Amino acid sequence: MSRIFAALARFSVRYRYPVVALWIAAVVVSSAALPSLSSEINNDNSQFLPASTPSSRAAALGAPILGSEGHSTEVVIVAAREGGKLTAADQAAIGRAAAGARNVEKVESVRVAGLSPDGQAAQITVRAALPRTDVRAQKPLVESLQGALARANAPPGLKLRLAGAVATNVANQASSQKTGKQTQMYSFIFIIVLLLLIFRSLRAPLITLLPAGLSLLVSMRLIGELGAHGLKISEITDLLLIILILGAGTDYGLFLVFRTREEMRHGRDARAAVEHALRRVGESIAASAGTVILALLTLLLASFGIYRDLGVPLAIGVAMMLLAGLTLLPALLAIFGRAAFWPTRVKQGAPQTGAWGRIAGRLVARPRVTLVVGVVLFGGLAVAALGYHASGFGGAANAPKGTSSAEGNALIARHFPKSSSNPANLIFRWSTPVYERPQQVAAAQAALASSERFRSIQGPLEANGTRLTPAEYARLHARLGEPSKLPVTPPAGVGVPIPQYNAYRASASFVGAGGHVIQFEASLRAGPQQSTAAMNATPAIRAAVSRAAERSGANASGVAGEAAALYDVSATSNSDILNIVPVAILAIAILLALVLRSLVAPLYLILSVAFSYLAALGVATLVFVDIVGEPGLTFILPFLMFIFLLALGEDYNILVMTRIREEARVRPLKDAVIHAVGRTGTTVTSAGLVLAGTFGVLAIAAGSSASGSQVREVGFGLAIGILMDTFVVRTLLVPATVALLGRWNWWPAGLGHGARADADAAPEPVGVRD
Repeated sequence: MSRIFAALARFSVRYRYPVVALWIAAVVVSSAALPSLSSEINNDNSQFLPASTPSSRAAALGAPILGSEGHSTEVVIVAAREGGKLTAADQAAIGRAAAGARNVEKVESVRVAGLSPDGQAAQITVRAALPRTDVRAQKPLVESLQGALARANAPPGLKLRLAGAVATNVANQASSQKTGKQTQMYSFIFIIVLLLLIFRSLRAPLITLLPAGLSLLVSMRLIGELGAHGLKISEITDLLLIILILGAGTDYGLFLVFRTREEMRHGRDARAAVEHALRRVGESIAASAGTVILALLTLLLASFGIYRDLGVPLAIGVAMMLLAGLTLLPALLAIFGRAAFWPTRVKQGAPQTGAWGRIAGRLVARPRVTLVVGVVLFGGLAVAALGYHASGFGGAANAPKGTSSAEGNALIARHFPKSSSNPANLIFRWSTPVYERPQQVAAAQAALASSERFRSIQGPLEANGTRLTPAEYARLHARLGEPSKLPVTPPAGVGVPIPQYNAYRASASFVGAGGHVIQFEASLRAGPQQSTAAMNATPAIRAAVSRAAERSGANASGVAGEAAALYDVSATSNSDILNIVPVAILAIAILLALVLRSLVAPLYLILSVAFSYLAALGVATLVFVDIVGEPGLTFILPFLMFIFLLALGEDYNILVMTRIREEARVRPLKDAVIHAVGRTGTTVTSAGLVLAGTFGVLAIAAGSSASGSQVREVGFGLAIGILMDTFVVRTLLVPATVALLGRWNWWPAGLGHGARADADAAPEPVGVRD
């Protein structure tokens, strides 16, 4: 393996200028030819559910009314006059807005759904031939509809706004783009400042960070291209990609830069130092990146799309970062040489004993005490994890404050109180059309009301607030025909009162073509659709709908809408945790066994990750649930924390353990532990500070984003986990375990004492630091 990295080191150093030119060309070409990642972001977690879940099946059952996810998108236009009823001029403007919407590309149908009970507002339903999951195509649709509203020349006092899920998602996408740019900028600033303090150099921070920055730019374009071809990308994917590449990429850069400086101190010239450093730490860097890639690829086994579709984009990012770290960074170090550390001078000779060398000496002397104290501390924090419960399954359900879509959703809530821009959809199907037997609709509604689970129920017999009896509904159908084909203004001579005409016409939003499938739009007593309480009420709501279907003679029923989808998100997510975590542990254990040539070391290294994971989850629970008072932690936190701490924690394990193994070949094991921790302690703690700090930046910068609470908890939880992993587990508990186990660390392989690792290894004093 060392021969491969030696050849790669010679290539990167010898062809250093072409390597740099190729990376710059890759950035330019990908930026010009491929779409941006931010244009593909989808903030609706329910759209990542598999089709087999109950809420997905209910949505498919209601497709004649709700539209098909794969073929149609529905946008709501709301027209409202505050403080008075709609005027004739308002009605004319609404007609112009509807006509303008019909001329928008991809729009299939436009209909004025009905007037509000107070007469101050009207809804227009626009259906377009776009998949509901095609976020990139929704943006131009929304922009074109906004242009049509602007050209409608609304009279003073009339507001024309877009509302509903699609307009909200597009507004959140724009917010996500802004958040992504802020997170990227603040991460760069944080890393640069921290590296300036670590290196006390002006050039080394830029040289260390540049490969991560360029690989991020290329990765975002490659993943954007995958998004354009059907890969669903959530906001959390975009933000984690930025943090992972910049944070972990800088970590891998520190591995090489610190080792290069160490080799320069041993008297090697700049290019020889780079080659030797890459040959010695190249395997550690590649294995570290390999653990991350392997952990991420296990996500392909997930049923929940937000996990499954997270794996490939982040794995691509880490792979690009690894390629840059093994080619571009050595080339840059070879170009700048010792000047990379200017104005600090790299002095030749043995450095002084550092703090980590002294700490390692004490823990090796009393390894049992170190382990007992660590286990008690982490065990106490892990107890707090018992208070964990999940929330935040919906992603970004509301539009950002101050946006046009947020105002449109507020207008619907104000003027259509029994309607909602985000209702529960209760779907029923009968063999006989409801136009012929509207009594079955009344029976279903009565059964639903008797369950006392609903605050309000709106359906075909009460579509706009005006109640129709089953007999009136049947008579209106016999006289007027299907409601979806009626004009806004009653034709002359129909002989139907205007309130009844408007109520019957509005029922088209609740009855599918042919009259076999209907929906009720309901608000729940448990709370709003995006709330945890509404999600937890889903089994009871489904039971109430099933009873109503049985009493009314329906042959199929289901519950669609956000709360039902979030319940399925929770169930699917929990199932994925149980299925994927063992696979990820096994895969990384095998990789560790191959890298460390041991069957024993992987066992306690993975156990150490479990300890730090549970402790970090306990701290997050204490902070957000017990102190801040959140209803729960975002459901993705435990899963992402485990996968990332497992993968990133093993990065530092590999660096420390490979250095201990290297030193153990030329000195006694306890001296090897002291020397290895003394030499890698600064690297590990610096890398941990960088990575934890970037996750902290994520928590702060993205806390006000479309998925703010989710992102804030993920960023904080991972930052805490990495800090505990860095300062306690990798630099204290793991070395103490190595010292305690002795030669059993490497079983069944052995380390011949005094057998040098390689011919040109320079003798070094015990307990020195970088």
